[in-house]
Amino acid sequence: MLVLNRRVGETTQRITAAHKASSPEFQAWLRYKNANGADIYVGMNALQKHASTRTKDVIENISHVYLDLDHGGSASLEALQNSDLVPRPNYVLNTSPEKFQVVWKVEGMTIEEAEALNQAMVREFDGDPAATDSTRVLRLPGFANKKYEADFYVKARPESTQTYQLRDFKLQIDSPDAPRHQHEELARKYSAQSSGLSQSEHDWAYAKRALARGDDAEEVIRRIADYRAADKHDPLYYARHTVTRAQSELARNNRLEKSLRLCLAGLRIRRFDPIAEASELPDHLPSAELLRSFGDRWAPFFVTDSLVQDQPD
Repeated sequence: MLVLNRRVGETTQRITAAHKASSPEFQAWLRYKNANGADIYVGMNALQKHASTRTKDVIENISHVYLDLDHGGSASLEALQNSDLVPRPNYVLNTSPEKFQVVWKVEGMTIEEAEALNQAMVREFDGDPAATDSTRVLRLPGFANKKYEADFYVKARPESTQTYQLRDFKLQIDSPDAPRHQHEELARKYSAQSSGLSQSEHDWAYAKRALARGDDAEEVIRRIADYRAADKHDPLYYARHTVTRAQSELARNNRLEKSLRLCLAGLRIRRFDPIAEASELPDHLPSAELLRSFGDRWAPFFVTDSLVQDQPD
């Protein structure tokens, strides 16, 4: 169970048995936390009894696969329900206005197969690519989503009682042993080693990509905080700091892009003091002939130097 209060920056994780989590005492504690601003999440795959963190190496077995429909809303959900590529889901969670989480009960899958299936469903139905790992937590039905000014209570709609196996999903799924998969994995490892990027730098890059495509900043913070909950003392503070840095970087890039667009739009310069007349350009300058070809006509020039790199405007 993950209890995340974004307002006060408090993250609490409880690893416990399902019968204890459903007890009146535990439920009362969750409702108290929820009433005081915390969002409530539950892990989708059971952990081993000795587990003290929510990591892949302590997953007992894969019992669920899932799809987070953050984009497209009801249209994406309808496309999934009308598709013959996936079986009827066990539950559809309405987590916020026009956002859904779809859950299937499964058995006989390895971690690698389950994550490959989650990724295949993301590609097919335009789901959230950040919600494919086997340690993912999803919102717990019956509790309020506290992201909005008005509480939105998460509702679960049961649709099937079956337990599925990998063969029930007809999507194209890469086997972990497939040559292409091995090639991509080696390329990813080589890239990570050669770039020397830390996980924090990868998180920052993800935040920039997500914000650039229009994802809500608070949602990006939630994803990063969820992903790093097991290895950060205060994952919410870390996630917010990462997203704030990414927003600043994007704002700076937008200013540079705006300046470039203005220049390319053909600003009409009425008067300027030339650095050099065309005839004064030294013959040994590689671009002398090209520059002289402009004669006395108007032409835009970009002067780049380390002295002006910090002056984007």
